[in-house]
Amino acid sequence: MKRKIALIALLCTFPPMSTDMYLAALPIMVKEWRQPLSVINLTLVLFFVAYCFGMLIYGPLSDRYGRKPPLLAGLFIYILASVACALAPNALALIIARIFQALGGAAASTVVFAICKDLFEGAVRQRVFVQLGVITAGAPILAPIIGGWIIGLASWRWIFALLTLFGLVSACGVYAMEETLKERGNASIAQAFRGYFRLCGNIPFILLTLSFASTGLPLFAFLAASSDIYISHLGYDEHQYGLFFAANASAFLVAPLAFSKAVKRFSLRWLLPLSYFGVLIFAACIVGQTLPPPYTLQGLLPLPYTLAVPMWLLTFSFSFGRPPGNNLILEQVKKDVGAASSMMVFLYFITGALAMWLISLAWADKIAVLGWLGVGGAAVTICGWFAARRWFGVKV
Repeated sequence: MKRKIALIALLCTFPPMSTDMYLAALPIMVKEWRQPLSVINLTLVLFFVAYCFGMLIYGPLSDRYGRKPPLLAGLFIYILASVACALAPNALALIIARIFQALGGAAASTVVFAICKDLFEGAVRQRVFVQLGVITAGAPILAPIIGGWIIGLASWRWIFALLTLFGLVSACGVYAMEETLKERGNASIAQAFRGYFRLCGNIPFILLTLSFASTGLPLFAFLAASSDIYISHLGYDEHQYGLFFAANASAFLVAPLAFSKAVKRFSLRWLLPLSYFGVLIFAACIVGQTLPPPYTLQGLLPLPYTLAVPMWLLTFSFSFGRPPGNNLILEQVKKDVGAASSMMVFLYFITGALAMWLISLAWADKIAVLGWLGVGGAAVTICGWFAARRWFGVKV
């Protein structure tokens, strides 16, 4: 069982490993290829867009053919695309290679939730999600630090060489894994994809998925804008930026541990809204530092901590509620589990891609945009949570 959880955790790290490790190189690419940041950030934005649509493909395929075949196919595409990223001669080539890298890596995030649904039930699955949250929190903490070291010692291209090795190790683990889907569907591919239309009629599932995805808007915006803020505007180098980013990512490690303690004493009816109100409050603090006097909060902390501290607390609040939120979403589904897993992660990442595109525009104050995305996203989540509980009878 430990080996299975370790492999599942490895597959969960594909998004942060594929993005966070090369964030510090974005300003370097701007100078090296003489392209604006909005163009270079397409390597992030289009990665997540392709990632989203790739997940819609793998979910039904995993219900029809089992979990392993589509997962292995996706990892093969990921490995080849990572090599192409390392050899990219210009921004356009890197953008195209990143699209294919995303289409391959999407198999990991999609199928991993379906595997959890196959192997675990109810409260046990929730505990596994919490454990995965703790284990995989190391990826966004270590990835930017490793990336900063690689850039300092060699070149950003070696980051994608390392991702190639990462894909190879994952593929070997999946090849050795036993198939977890015991009863495969007999429906055709077209019928399997109709599961998405059936899910659209599941109002509690759709409402919770969209609402909970909105909470991640400031996280994705921070992912896209943090290197520009810390390196280009605040003047820190790539290694220092990696430390700031890793410090913020440590919230992903602390929050699941805190949740595992809190859930033993308090009901999810209180813990989940506490998480969402936390995102709202700390996003408002980020907005507060950008307001004109006398409303500004800049006097409370010196730069860059007026951003770093509330952003850490916001990330903690988000990560505190995410594992039980994912479990609650899947509890609304009795069949089409692979499609439901795909749609859940798809909506989370597609809303995140929109946030990344939005903050990549030429804003005068990106920190203010970051804060307002957090306020708006948390407000949507809170409204959706109470609507699901009151009007659609979602039980916790």
